[in-house]
Amino acid sequence: MAILGVNIDHVATVRQARKTYEPDPVWAAALAELGGADGITLHLREDRRHIQDRDVRVMKETVSVPMNLELATDEAVLEIACEVRPEQATLVPEKREEVTTEGGLDVVSNRAVVAAAIQKLQGAGIVVSLFLDPEPAQISLANELGVEAVELHTGMYALAKGAARDAELNRLVECASQIRGFGMTLHAGHGLNYHNVKPVAAIEGMCELNIGHSIISRAVFVGIQQAVREMKSLI
Repeated sequence: MAILGVNIDHVATVRQARKTYEPDPVWAAALAELGGADGITLHLREDRRHIQDRDVRVMKETVSVPMNLELATDEAVLEIACEVRPEQATLVPEKREEVTTEGGLDVVSNRAVVAAAIQKLQGAGIVVSLFLDPEPAQISLANELGVEAVELHTGMYALAKGAARDAELNRLVECASQIRGFGMTLHAGHGLNYHNVKPVAAIEGMCELNIGHSIISRAVFVGIQQAVREMKSLI
């Protein structure tokens, strides 16, 4: 059964809307743990639009489940990751103008930069995952670069309807098989919610799902612990 990493970025988004101290994403992480989260995921962006450096450092000292730090190949953020040493780092693409991550990391076009980031993180004893679109060429290169895991970008699946969704699910299934065949750990995330998560969770060998927006949205109405419990029951 897949484990659940709860992304608490959007709690920080609400805080940063007022540039104040509440709601504290550190508290959110603690409540997510109480609800059954198997891990805590957070994204330290170059522009610090939500998660702040302080959040990363305090959370590493307070959460008792593994931390998964999402980050770009920005040198300053890589330095923080190597200092804090989360259990896992997931390399993702970033664009300043995007609202949320819009696609997978293009390793093929940015091999040298990504390879250097992987080496730096692994040198600090951090397990590295790459956030990739379900494209065989990208996954093959991830294997060549020696990462421990690949997180499949499920955004296109989440947006699709009917037969198109079935086709996107088949893409995920095929690339999941490729990832497992290379001996890398299979993760997935982006756009997953209470209505579409089951088929992805059921993919053979699925190890970890990272879900944020839908859980935090649900938590507005039922609280974080209950929202996490409901998602855990589905996966």
